[in-house]
Amino acid sequence: PPLATGRVRPASPPFAPSGRIAAMAATVDMRVLPNLPGYSLPQEKERHPRGQTFNQVNGVRMELSGGERPKFVKAIRPVETWRTGSLPDSHTRATFKQAGAEDGLQQCELPAWDAFDRHVLRFYGYFKEAVVESNLENSRVRNVVIYYYLEDDTCHVIEPREDNSGIPQGQLLRRHRFPGNHGSSGYLKPEDLRVGEDLSVYGKTIKITDADPFTRSYFEQAGMPQGTAEAAEADAFRRTREAMKENSALAPRSYEKIYREVMLGGGHINADMQQFLENDRKVLRFFAIMDDLQTPQFERRPFILLYFLADDTVEIREMYPLNCGRDNFPIFFRKGKLAIGDYKVMGPQAQPRPRKDFVDGRNWSVGMTITLLTNNRFFLYDADDFTREYFANELGTELGPRIDVTLPERAVTRAQTPPYTGYGTWDDSMSSVTHLIPKPPQKDFVKLFQHEGKILRAKARFANPKAEDVDRVFVISYFMQDDCVSIHEPPQRNLGIVTGRFLEKAVHVNQLTGKFFTPDDLVPGGSVKVYNHEFHILDVDEYTRKLFENPNHQFNTYDAESVLQKLRESMRQQFPLVRDVFRRFDKDHDGVVSAGEFKECLEKFGFANLPEDFVLGLMKNFDGCRDGQISYNEFCDALLDEDFPVGMLKTKAPVDSRPDPDFAERASYKVVERSETAAVRKAVIALGNIVAKRENMLTRIIKEFRHITHEDVATLEQVSSVLLATGNKMDLEDLERAATHLMPTVDLNRIPYVELFRLVKTTFHDVPACR
Repeated sequence: PPLATGRVRPASPPFAPSGRIAAMAATVDMRVLPNLPGYSLPQEKERHPRGQTFNQVNGVRMELSGGERPKFVKAIRPVETWRTGSLPDSHTRATFKQAGAEDGLQQCELPAWDAFDRHVLRFYGYFKEAVVESNLENSRVRNVVIYYYLEDDTCHVIEPREDNSGIPQGQLLRRHRFPGNHGSSGYLKPEDLRVGEDLSVYGKTIKITDADPFTRSYFEQAGMPQGTAEAAEADAFRRTREAMKENSALAPRSYEKIYREVMLGGGHINADMQQFLENDRKVLRFFAIMDDLQTPQFERRPFILLYFLADDTVEIREMYPLNCGRDNFPIFFRKGKLAIGDYKVMGPQAQPRPRKDFVDGRNWSVGMTITLLTNNRFFLYDADDFTREYFANELGTELGPRIDVTLPERAVTRAQTPPYTGYGTWDDSMSSVTHLIPKPPQKDFVKLFQHEGKILRAKARFANPKAEDVDRVFVISYFMQDDCVSIHEPPQRNLGIVTGRFLEKAVHVNQLTGKFFTPDDLVPGGSVKVYNHEFHILDVDEYTRKLFENPNHQFNTYDAESVLQKLRESMRQQFPLVRDVFRRFDKDHDGVVSAGEFKECLEKFGFANLPEDFVLGLMKNFDGCRDGQISYNEFCDALLDEDFPVGMLKTKAPVDSRPDPDFAERASYKVVERSETAAVRKAVIALGNIVAKRENMLTRIIKEFRHITHEDVATLEQVSSVLLATGNKMDLEDLERAATHLMPTVDLNRIPYVELFRLVKTTFHDVPACR
């Protein structure tokens, strides 16, 4: 009989076939046999290629499933980022930029998932549901919200949850593509959703009553404005629920009323049930701390104490700080009755305790220390708004203000620096103290640059000389650029002692003071001691005397005109373009050259240690508008000559190097203003990097705020402590700069932290960095 695969099972031959016949049967190709009726042979494929679905459409790489072209929409072309510099655009590029431009706007096609990402249309509506099991109502109105996602034309419908409704609410229809409205072919489109019309989907008819502002603006831009909002119908059940919330008994329940009802034979109420009905969902919340002394390191643990007025139960929750090292079990004591005093485990046959033996949260107050669970002492330092209102209105007691329980930061004591051994320089010895692997000490190049060539010389003798050393004279040289000291003995006739270098140039310690040599040690009449040799200072040279009288005295004189001409020529030879020269000296890239940057420019071209008045006088010749800073246009005017002179080549105006106190004040003000602007920009960018560049950091920050305060506002110190708890340290000054920049009218003692960090995240890309 034939097999299930269509092949014929051969009958068993009466004798074994020969080897030749078996070989011929094995080489028969079954695919060349004719298709007999009722029999089919398997079709074997020789090649198994896989289809290519990854392609590039309009410059966007995407996956095309089944060869179907995805949905594309027209959008405004983004701003051109091509930089041509000072050169004009080519003819081809200029033509390409203007191609397809209508009314100055260029359009392009983008995939819908890119152009409409997170663009959702939201409609409000309701549908009626028949009620057959009640004689009080025939139908019930159920409000729904319809979401239409423009990126992939999918929808989903949810029903807002209502308390004690008894109806399964939430997501009614999961997100997918809905069929066409009223049984039309295809799928649901945005134009099928209109305010005031019906939407039929899967046998339900939803009446659309309203849309959110984004949805209305979207349809207005598309030329299809939505209709006016309509009020949703109210059924009998909803009207009854609203009346229960608004209407109340004519006379409130009191003890006298209960007594009268009992005397009349009624009013026997269940006290526990009445307490539950009156105080359901009313919870007293206190914030407390517990000083944990059982751990090797002292720890202050924050808690929340909840007292439920409905059944007089207590729940204790621990607020874990981030990275506290504890297991994440926030329930310190599960909700239940909490006995006063020692906590005892009661058996099933134990007598129930009276109500007075249990904790009553109405007796708590801010500033109180309570002992719960045998030996756990909780200090109550704050309460929420509802608790304060309940104590004030129901109990007639005002709770105290919030108590600050934050611990001061621990000051880490620094190890004492060991004394200088005298071997090598002091910087070399300190590198072995400050680094595990000693590094070469860094030189103070600013000091080297400012005091280059300044040498103080003093004449000295031995303080207690021997007989043969009475006539010996020494010259002590102090180098201000690196604080080195050298002692030289000038030659004398018939002295009998080899003169010359007495002490090699190096950093030495004055043994009389125990510190390194300073210029004050060379005052005439004083004494110094080095390597057990004490010297008495006799006199100083003229240069040293003038420098002692006026430390800012300038011994060199400069010609302002010559300096300015040399500065112009040096700048022209620096770069071929003036723009590059300006950007070279504009260190912070803020578009202007300040007084400090101009002084660095002079030092670069060899004009170091110039007087401050002289520098400001040169800068005034560059600053055309006299505002204390040099802009790019002013820099070009001072550096370049006129391009197309009409007459003879004009010469630059003579240099006015006279001191100008007003200009000096404006220049210093601009320096301070620019530095503060840079500090504000740096602070805002640093705060934005914390929130915007780290996933879930904003959630962690808000969670940490909930741990330290129950209010929606916080102080500047609390914001700093929250950032420090999440592993992000910022100075208070930087936080103040960022907060006042984002919220100029904010009170630093009441900062709405949710709004602050929302502004930080939304304006992160609006704060440009200096390029």
